Amino acid sequence: MKIDRTDKRPIWQQLLDQAINHIVSGVWNPGQLLPPSRELAKQLEISRSTVQIVYEELVTRGYTVTSRRGGTHVNDWRHFTGKPIKEKISPSPPKLPDLPHFVDQSQHWFRSKDHLNSVIDFSPYQPYLDSHFQNLWRKSYLKASSNLSASSWSYGDSYGFEPLREQIQRHLSLERGIHVQTNQILLTSGAQQSIDLIAQALLTEGDTVSVEDPGYPIAWMTMKYRHMRVAPVPVDEYGLVVESIAPEAKLIFVTPAHQCAVGVMLSASRRQQLLHKAAKQRAWIIEDDYDSEFRYRGEPVPTLYSQLPQNCLYLMSFSKLTAPGIRISAIIGPTKAIEQLARVQAFTYRHLPIMEQVTLSHFIEHGYFMRHMRRVRNVYRRRHEILQKSIVASGLREKFTLQGVETGLHVLLEANECFEESMMTHRAFLKGVHVHQLHSYCLESKRKGWVLGFAKVDEELIEEGIYRLAETVL
Repeated sequence: MKIDRTDKRPIWQQLLDQAINHIVSGVWNPGQLLPPSRELAKQLEISRSTVQIVYEELVTRGYTVTSRRGGTHVNDWRHFTGKPIKEKISPSPPKLPDLPHFVDQSQHWFRSKDHLNSVIDFSPYQPYLDSHFQNLWRKSYLKASSNLSASSWSYGDSYGFEPLREQIQRHLSLERGIHVQTNQILLTSGAQQSIDLIAQALLTEGDTVSVEDPGYPIAWMTMKYRHMRVAPVPVDEYGLVVESIAPEAKLIFVTPAHQCAVGVMLSASRRQQLLHKAAKQRAWIIEDDYDSEFRYRGEPVPTLYSQLPQNCLYLMSFSKLTAPGIRISAIIGPTKAIEQLARVQAFTYRHLPIMEQVTLSHFIEHGYFMRHMRRVRNVYRRRHEILQKSIVASGLREKFTLQGVETGLHVLLEANECFEESMMTHRAFLKGVHVHQLHSYCLESKRKGWVLGFAKVDEELIEEGIYRLAETVL
């Protein structure tokens, strides 16, 4: 054993590394007696305590064994491995299981921001963000963090930060006509986690789940990942075709206020039909109310939850209302169901990070949230109007059917079955415009077209982007 005085590692570490190498490589054989610490220290001209540290570490790690009278011996590695020490073992990591293809597909669906060459990006799920929002959020963050008690940094409530649930309770009552107690609200880290929790806590593997087709891809992908049987239900101009819902369905996922992706509103008669069917089948309805608060004609429509609360789980997310980076959503439902979801949340996720919850609570309580909502509603109204006028003026309305114009942050340009969707989308991208294809929302449906989000596209670019699309297909 040698000491390198130029080595930046401490002497004991150098000696330990050498000793381990000698043992593992077989230079020191099993049972070999190591020199007494006093003798080795004298040979190396170092402190005996340094050698003792090395010997103690070797024993602790199991490389050597020691006794009071017998000294320190190299351990017999063959006793543990069943193989000679000098035999080389090639590293072989555990085999990774194959993941379903939709795991990567779901990530691709969210990656429009990765298309750096796309000059105009009509992403359907990106809200409007600016420095004004950032300043308001920063103000809430600083104020909320300065008032945070030390106890808040301990393990939190699996239901979520109670003051935030109180703010959400008040908002739902005033804005959506949903009147619940705070123990009927569970906070999650996004709609995707909400759906996953529901699958884990309220369903059994193999249960049938009915989903809209076209519809929100993450919903059916998550259910498939949890080994549910997914039964697609067609969507027409009145929304979900209720009579096509599987009679054995234990859960029905629906976006009634602004259907994802077609954009239509579930008609009044279909709503009553759906509520009756869910009650009769004792099935859950997941009501994803993701962008209903952005309505351009009249007030937001009443929720399904307010009509049949015992069968409904209402999802709200702050991704569209504020920013996707604020990973906070909520599930609202019957007390017993929310309690069960909270128990699974405590087991799998424990609780959400405290700072985002505290900040959002302050953001809502002090009026910043409603101030932000008033601002973005005006922005969306302008962009929505420009988009519609541009579609008509460009001639796209003659080739496509325009749908979903009353509510939300996207519209649908639906084409006929002969439309070369993939090829035209690629051609549009080459012209500097990125759009989502309708088929990416489909399970069995053969419908084609483009889903156009307008929330994040500057007003002056909307018209330019629509005219580039027109040049692509007309």
